[in-house]
Amino acid sequence: MRLCITGGGTGGHLMIAEALVEAALKEGHSAIFIGSTKGQDRKYFENSSLFCDVYFLETTGVVNQKGLGKILALFRIFKAFLRSRKLLHAHKIDAVYSVGGFSAAPASFASLSQKIPLFIHEQNAVEGRLNRLLKPYAKSFISAYSDNSPIKGYPVKELFFESARVRESLQTIIFLGGSHGAKAINELALGVAQELQKRGIAIIHQAGEFDFKRVESAYREMNVTVELYGFTKELPALIEKADFAVSRAGASTLWELTTNGCPAFYLPYPYAAGDHQYYNAVFIVKNKMGWCEREGDRAKKELLRAIEQPFLEEKSKKLLAHARSDVARKMIKNVEELVG
Repeated sequence: MRLCITGGGTGGHLMIAEALVEAALKEGHSAIFIGSTKGQDRKYFENSSLFCDVYFLETTGVVNQKGLGKILALFRIFKAFLRSRKLLHAHKIDAVYSVGGFSAAPASFASLSQKIPLFIHEQNAVEGRLNRLLKPYAKSFISAYSDNSPIKGYPVKELFFESARVRESLQTIIFLGGSHGAKAINELALGVAQELQKRGIAIIHQAGEFDFKRVESAYREMNVTVELYGFTKELPALIEKADFAVSRAGASTLWELTTNGCPAFYLPYPYAAGDHQYYNAVFIVKNKMGWCEREGDRAKKELLRAIEQPFLEEKSKKLLAHARSDVARKMIKNVEELVG
């Protein structure tokens, strides 16, 4: 079977694309990738050996554009749509899998125009505008947050399953600010650091490259011992080491923590499209698997309250019960069954 995987813009979308192509290859299929010149698409896949061919078309998001900018963005998508039609035909594509993001628009519409089956993965609790538009026409719509999804769970790297464990007591806490850093999480970490040290709780902190020196200096002034990083590729090992996390609520990080059984206090990025990070975290809270608080003065108080509660083991076990292994392979099997 010949697949086209499309979408991207952000690392979260592209990690799904990577998981899907790896699963497709294991099942004996081949795939091309159609993404955008914008976002992180090139960074992830320009030199990838996973895909037969990769294409980066000139597209930009439409939602945040105004006036002439919106018209130009739509024109670029139309041109990319025409190019995508030619690519799908040239590669004799049997099915298109969209992982969302503005990069997915041209190839997704091209698949429908050529009656090629379209499959969609929605990574967030709030459906993206493009996914919401295309959902009625998709063969399958996969979402870890929906009871109606034919496949439950979220594709994450296997190593998060392999290192998963039940957290029974709080010995180590990790603050995840992302590669660029999240000032609100950095401030929260600095605000509770001395109290955590008094309680004998070890601190791991990914502060981001841009804020690293300031955060390092602040810890030094407080005489707080910390395992501090700007950017690191060793996050899976650090998450395994931790018993509790403080993090943004982007889908990929949220489901990696879930899969590994690490309870988390989520501080959602307030400007995410559709406030989707907040609703991702609300899903965790509703299922009694973690905590969530908006940015602001209450965050420090609520975090300290969370780590005082003796529910760590209970939440960790619920996270592990909610995680699903082999999700990407199941998504590919779903394509096989429906395409034939």
